[in-house]
Order: sequence, then structure tokens, then C-alpha cells
Amino acid sequence: MNLDVTRPDAGSPASPTGAEADVTAGKRQGPTHYGVLGAVSFVHVLNDMMQSVIVAIYPLLKGDFHLSFFEIGAITLTFQMTASLLQPVVGMVTDKHPLPYSLPIGMCFTLGGLLLLSAAPSYAILLLAVALIGCGSSVFHPESSRVARMASGGRYGFAQSVFQIGGQIGGALGPLLAAAMVLKYGRSHVGWFGLFALLAVVVLLQVSRWYHRHIDERTHKRSAEEKPLYAASVVRRTIGVLFLLMFSKFFYLASISSYYEFYLIHHFGVSTHNAAYLLSVFMFAIAAGTLIGGPLGDRIGRKLVIWFSILGCAPFTLLLPHVGLGWTIGLSVVIGLILASAFPAIIVYAQDMLSHRIGMVSGLFYGFSFGLGGLGAAVLGVIADHFGIVFVYQVCAFLPLLGLLAVFLPDVRPPEWAHPSGTTAR
Repeated sequence: MNLDVTRPDAGSPASPTGAEADVTAGKRQGPTHYGVLGAVSFVHVLNDMMQSVIVAIYPLLKGDFHLSFFEIGAITLTFQMTASLLQPVVGMVTDKHPLPYSLPIGMCFTLGGLLLLSAAPSYAILLLAVALIGCGSSVFHPESSRVARMASGGRYGFAQSVFQIGGQIGGALGPLLAAAMVLKYGRSHVGWFGLFALLAVVVLLQVSRWYHRHIDERTHKRSAEEKPLYAASVVRRTIGVLFLLMFSKFFYLASISSYYEFYLIHHFGVSTHNAAYLLSVFMFAIAAGTLIGGPLGDRIGRKLVIWFSILGCAPFTLLLPHVGLGWTIGLSVVIGLILASAFPAIIVYAQDMLSHRIGMVSGLFYGFSFGLGGLGAAVLGVIADHFGIVFVYQVCAFLPLLGLLAVFLPDVRPPEWAHPSGTTAR
């Protein structure tokens, strides 16, 4: 399998000016390795598909082990803790000590977790199985994000969007396959998902070989970028603002992904099946927004995309709780499309700011997104229990207004967009 499929970027105008010149400069690093990007995106499909099986089989696990809702929640917590907290640790370690073959090794943890999940004799072993799957995820996300950046040829936003769209597709496919294979025939059939993990290991071995061949280039680039481009106080303030923006994004997305079906059923009397289909429509809008956000950031700048994607959907979220079914469906599509475009822009923006800590940044932000999704679902569930599902949407409608905080973000550019004097454009 040859992953080193490259294609030079399209030619630029002879004399680009202003922001256009900056973007063009960022693209002159070298060719984009489309084979590598396709490989990590494909494995992202497999990885997130296998992860989403856990949630999809909760009803089966509840019956098999006679679990309470608290114990079901503990399964989610175990996965989220291992997948979230370990990601920045893995990133920090591999920033200092490149480990190209950590990717297939991490996927072996996922394989072991799936096999153990299919045959777990007790609740404690079940938690161990879920923790192993979380460990596999904690290795995959920061390292694959790093590989996507290495293979981007300077088109960082495009590469990040290609990588992330795989996760969106995988998250949507997992419940469908779980319903067809596991919920129908029993928990032992979870083991068949191990075949997807084996396929992922084979593909990641090819990715790791490419990574290993380019490791000298990464080491040279890292040493050139070892000196931080921004003062520590600026970095802390910026990361804090980005975390608040992510809080607004992922808490609102949690209100849709976890409770949209209940909202449609209770507020409009939609059938269960139709509500599930409408949730799928929203998920496709999320996938489209993810694919658009990265390349758009390459073209017009990450800060502008972040600003628009969070604050720009506020009018639609504020309107959503007060309209009929048809408008609700349309607004949900617009909200998903706009809001999802933020994450690839945020990831690349943070990587540009801390280019000497790509693994740590990737792990930190992916881990934070995992944790926010789980925390958001739990907190909003408590609110819904006490005040009703409609109240959840009335409150969450104001979250995108936190997008105003984007005014405090500096104009971050990649290190290679430096002026001849050696200073970086800000």
C-alpha cells in the first residue's frame, strides 16, 4: 500500500497581496500527501465507529448486567476519563520523543477492549474493557492529528477537516452496525468489530512507516520552532478563551445530539422513528460543517471562522425554541452546519500558536471536547429532569453568545508565515 500520494497545490495568482499572500505562503511548504490524509481519515471512521458501539449497546448491557442508570453513567465516565485525560499526556510524551509506531500499538488496545467487552463476565471487567478502548482512542487522536498536519503541505485546515470528517462518519455508522449485529444477535457479536480494529492496525502500520520516513523532517522543524512564538501570558489567555468557546459549542451540540429526539417527540408529537431520522439529518449537517470549516480557515483565516461559527449561529439558536416543526428542522441544519465549522479552525489555530507542542495541543483539545460532550449530556439531563426538555433549549440558546469572546483572540499565523525580518504576523 503506497500512501505517499502527492499532488502539488493549484497555482496561485502571480502577485497575491495581503491575506491572500499569507495563505499562498502557507501553501508553499510542499505537496499535500493525500494518501496519508485519506488513510488517517479512514482509520478515524473505524475508530469512532467502534467507540460509538459502546453507547449504542447500553440497553443490552443494562439487561445483561442488571445495571442502574448510575452504573450506565459510570461506563460513560470510565471511557471519557481514559479517552480525555490521557490524550494530552500522550501528546506531551510524543512531542519530545517521537513514537511513529504508537498508532498501531494504540489500536491494539482498542482491539483488546472490544474482545473483552464481547465476553466480559462481570461489571468490573466491563469497565476494564471500556477503559482499554478509551486508551486506544487517547493514542489515536493526538498522533493522527499530528500526522494530518505533517501531510498537509501547509493546508492545515483542509487536512484537519479531512481527518475530522472521518470521525463524524464513524460516529454515525457505529449505532447502525451495532443495531444490525449486536442488538439483534447478542453482546458476543461485539467481537466481530475486532475485524475493523485489525484493519485499522494494518492501515496504521503503513501510516507509521510514512511517519518514520519523515521523522527527520519533523525533528528538524521542531527544533526550528522550539522557541515559543507568543508570551506565556498571551498563550494562557488565548487557550482560556478557546476553552470557553469550545464549552459553548459542545454544550449546545450535546443538547441536540442527546436530547433532540426527545424534544421533537415531546414538543411536536413526532414518532420515534421520524425523530431518529431527523437527528441523522442534523448529524449530516455537522459532518458538512466540519468539512467546510478547515479549508475556509485556510482561505480567510482561523480567527474569522471561529468568530462566525460560534457567534454566527446565535440568532438561529435563539429562534429555535419558538418556531414550528418545519422551521425547527431547517434551523437545526443551519445551526449544525455553522457550529461544526468551528472545531477544525480551533484545533489548527491552537496548533499554529503552539507549533512546538503539536501533540500536546491536539490531545488537550480533543480530550477537552470528549469531556465536554459527556459532561454536557449529564448536566443538561439533570436540567431536563427538573425543568423539562423545552427549558433546556431555551437556556442553551444563549450559549453561542459566548462567541463574543473571540474578540480577545490574537491574530495567530503559522510559523512559516514569518516576515523576512523574522517576526511573525499577528
